[in-house]
Amino acid sequence: MAAVRIPYLLGHAEIAALYGVKRQTSQVWRTDGTLPEADLVASGNPYWLLLTVLQLAGAGGREVTPQRLAEYKAGIRGGYDLERTERLPPIVGIKEVARLLGKDQQAISRWRNRRQIANADVILSRSPLWLLETVLADAAVRGRVVLPHEVELLRAGDHAPQKPRGRRPTPASAGHLKPGLPAARAFTNAESHAAAEFLAAVLAAGHAVVIRPKRGER
Repeated sequence: MAAVRIPYLLGHAEIAALYGVKRQTSQVWRTDGTLPEADLVASGNPYWLLLTVLQLAGAGGREVTPQRLAEYKAGIRGGYDLERTERLPPIVGIKEVARLLGKDQQAISRWRNRRQIANADVILSRSPLWLLETVLADAAVRGRVVLPHEVELLRAGDHAPQKPRGRRPTPASAGHLKPGLPAARAFTNAESHAAAEFLAAVLAAGHAVVIRPKRGER
């Protein structure tokens, strides 16, 4: 059987290791546009070709050392450089495999844990990725049903949508303003009814409540 070859791809963890920064820094680069649109989205996670990522070097103090580059490449067995995204082979994550086989994601995860599906061709940022052909060949050997229309969709690049950049919009930014936070209040044992009313009103407004007991004065 021929060795599997997969393009050099990086998720946020690999980008951070390549540049010697924290993973959160790579995520900020994605949010502020330093990282371009992902070259591949699988299971909603973004991935970039190595040549795309290397274009960030030289600006803003970003540097890739030969050692870090060699360490990255050594972790991708059968990896090769690819310049054009249109030449990317179909690559899928757990969500796409579940669609392909008509199962839920939990079933695919269980199969992985029990070694009842082909090993991932590469694991990036702790997420497994397979070449579509790997999954199809494995399904044929195991006698599993494959949904033909999903095969065609995946070959055409129809993957799970990319997760949104940065933080999710708050209700305020979406145009639904919450009432302002009420001032903190203290209640004595004799004011239990008033305390209950205050608590109910705060919770009804969508706020959280923190209760800090205090010793009463003697």
